[in-house]
Amino acid sequence: MNAPPNLPANPYEQLLAEAEGRPFAAIVGWPVEHSRSPALHGYWLKQHRIEGHYGRLPVEPKRAALEELVAFLRRTPNARGCNLTLPHKIEIMPLLDRIDPLAARIGAVNTVIKQADGTLEGRNSDGFGFIAALRESAPDWTAEAGPVVVLGAGGAARAVVASLVDAGVPELRLLNRTQDSAVKLGLAFTPGGGRRIAIERWDERSAALEDATLLVNTTALGMKGQPPLDIDLGRLPQGAAVDDIVYIPLETPLLAAARARGLRTVDGLGMLLHQGRMGFEAWFGTTVKVSAEQRRAVAADLGA
Repeated sequence: MNAPPNLPANPYEQLLAEAEGRPFAAIVGWPVEHSRSPALHGYWLKQHRIEGHYGRLPVEPKRAALEELVAFLRRTPNARGCNLTLPHKIEIMPLLDRIDPLAARIGAVNTVIKQADGTLEGRNSDGFGFIAALRESAPDWTAEAGPVVVLGAGGAARAVVASLVDAGVPELRLLNRTQDSAVKLGLAFTPGGGRRIAIERWDERSAALEDATLLVNTTALGMKGQPPLDIDLGRLPQGAAVDDIVYIPLETPLLAAARARGLRTVDGLGMLLHQGRMGFEAWFGTTVKVSAEQRRAVAADLGA
């Protein structure tokens, strides 16, 4: 498998050199250069005058590479844990010592916490971050108001679906380019109490927007370097909201189209900011809040 450009010869040694003996965590992915988690956590470290470091760690999508990551976290005294992004959120789970019940239900981990005894616990804060950002940017949206459409069936989609089910959405329409993945996800989260998850065909995604109160894109479509999401928003009611968890670019073609129609929009930066709180507080022992100033700082790091 080809390495991402500018990959350091030994990313573990580089991370240790950057940390300079301080407690540290990192964002782990393949590729990982695009992540703005270091700007997010770096803001809190500076704000609270904490002697710590948060870096990037490219890890190939191979079991042996993930085993090396886990061994590194266990044996390194100043390692506190990590965040996980594509494509590791599911594959890391069997290698950890324990999985938090919510993460186990979601079936994906985005945060690893190193405990005092050196064991590693997997947690998931994506659902919390998603709901917090949604309520912040679209405060008038209510779960009970009507159907919600979710595009995608990966690790982030699992967290989004779980949080929407828990919030009380009466009907969830799930679509993915590989329909089998959507079916498996729908079966895993089929809720009780009369609510239901309907699996729709990807080529009928525009029609699936009829009378929906919210559209959520959890796919990579629209991300920098990826093709845009091809969907006609004309079926969405005027009061609907559109949420794209992609944050590079900050305004995706989907959000630009929604804004042009006068729809409420929720960008992916809010979810990134809010999901980061769980890990930071566990790694560095300080309670933190998301602020407008922090959002501006991270957006500036994005070049937005």
